[in-house]
Amino acid sequence: MSDTEKTQPIRKPGIFYGYWMIAIAVLSLGLFSGSGVGAFSLFVTNLQTAFGWGRGEIMLAFTIYYLLTGLAAPLVGWLVDRYGVRGVIAGGSLIAGLGFLSLYSLQGLWHFYLAYFFIGIGHAAIGQVSVSTMVSNWFVKRRGTAIGIMSTGIGLGILVLAPLIGSFLIPTFGWNISYAALGLLNMSLIPLAIFVARTKPSDMGLNPDGVVYDKSLTELEASRMATSGLSLKMALGTSAFWFLCIAFLFNGFSAMGVIQNQVPHLQDKGFSLILASSAVTGLGLGSAIGKFFFGWLCDIIKAKQACAISLVLLVIATIALILIKPGTPMAIIWLYAIVLGLGSGGWLPTMAMMVNRNFGPASYGAIFGMISLAQAIGVAAGPLFGGYMYDTMNTYHWAFIIMVSLYAIAIPAVLAVRRPKSLV
Repeated sequence: MSDTEKTQPIRKPGIFYGYWMIAIAVLSLGLFSGSGVGAFSLFVTNLQTAFGWGRGEIMLAFTIYYLLTGLAAPLVGWLVDRYGVRGVIAGGSLIAGLGFLSLYSLQGLWHFYLAYFFIGIGHAAIGQVSVSTMVSNWFVKRRGTAIGIMSTGIGLGILVLAPLIGSFLIPTFGWNISYAALGLLNMSLIPLAIFVARTKPSDMGLNPDGVVYDKSLTELEASRMATSGLSLKMALGTSAFWFLCIAFLFNGFSAMGVIQNQVPHLQDKGFSLILASSAVTGLGLGSAIGKFFFGWLCDIIKAKQACAISLVLLVIATIALILIKPGTPMAIIWLYAIVLGLGSGGWLPTMAMMVNRNFGPASYGAIFGMISLAQAIGVAAGPLFGGYMYDTMNTYHWAFIIMVSLYAIAIPAVLAVRRPKSLV
C-alpha cells in the first residue's frame, strides 16, 4: 500500500459524535436566548403592575444581565481554552438556574438586579463563547454550516419559549412561577454538559468531520491545529480585531435596543400582550432561519459580506417598526418581526467565522470572548437607552431613530476588516 493510500482520510462509520456537540450547542443557546433575551421583555408590564417600577428601572436589570455575559466572556473563553467546556457549561447552568429560581420570591429592585447579575454570569458560560469553540473544533470542512446549525438554537429558544411564557405560563400561573420554571429549565442542561459534551474530537481519539487518519498523523494534526493562529495579545494589535469590536458594539446596541423594547412599544400602539408577544415568536422564527442561512452563506462568500447583509436587514426592520401605527395588520407586524429575526440571525455565525478565519484556532475562545464583550456592552446599553428615552419622552420613536442611524457606522466597520498579514 502506498503512502498516499495510508494517509487518505476516510469517514468513520456510524453517527459522528460531533453531531451530538451541535445538539448540545443548540440546547445551550436555546436556553440562553429563550430564557434570557427572549423572555425578559415579556415580564416588563407585569413587573410594572406588581411593583410600580419604571421601564428604565426594569431595563437596568437587562443591562446588568447582558453586561455580565460580556464581562465574563473573556474569562469563559480562557477557561474553555484551558480546561474544556464540560465544567464551564455545567457550572453556568447551575448559577443561572438558581438566579431564576430566586425570582419566585422577588423582594425588590435590589433582588431583581442581583438575580440578573448571577443569571448573566451563568449565561456567559452556556452561551456563544463555549459552544462556538466546541463546534469549531469538531468541524473544519463545513464549519460555517455547522456553526449556522448551532446558531439556530438562539432563534429556536425564542420561538419555543416566548409563546410558552407570554401566552401560557404568565397568563395562567403568573410571573413568579414562570421565573421558577425558567430556573428548572436552565438546570436541565447540567447532565448533558457533564456526560456528553467534549471540547474537541481529540478528547475521544477522533478527528474533525469524523474522518480517520493514521494515528501518528492524527496526533500531529491535533497539535498543529491547537497551536496555529494568533494569540490574544497579537490579535489586540490588529485593525481587524478593533473593526470587529466597533461593528458588533453598535450592532448589539441597536438590535437589542429594538428587540427588548418592541413588546412594550407594540402594547403602547394598542396591541395586547399576546399579540405583541407573537412578534417575538416571529423574531425567533426569523432568527432560527437567519442563523442557519448566514452560517451556510459564510461557506459561500466572505463572512464580512454576509455580516453586512444581515445588518442591512436590521436597518429595514427597524424602519418598519418605526412606521407601525395603531391598527396595523398583524401580517405586517409578523413580516417586520421575521425580517428583524433574519437580520439578527447573522451576528453569531458571522462573528464566529470572522474570528476563526482572521485569527485562527489557537486562542479562539479568548479572542471570541473579547469581541463578545464589546458586543455585550452594546447589547446591555441599547435596551436601557430605549427604556430611559421612553421614560423621558413617553415614546420610543427617537430612540429607534438613533438606533437605526448607528448602522451607518457598523456596516462600514465590518466591511473594513482585513485578515492580518501573519495569517495570509
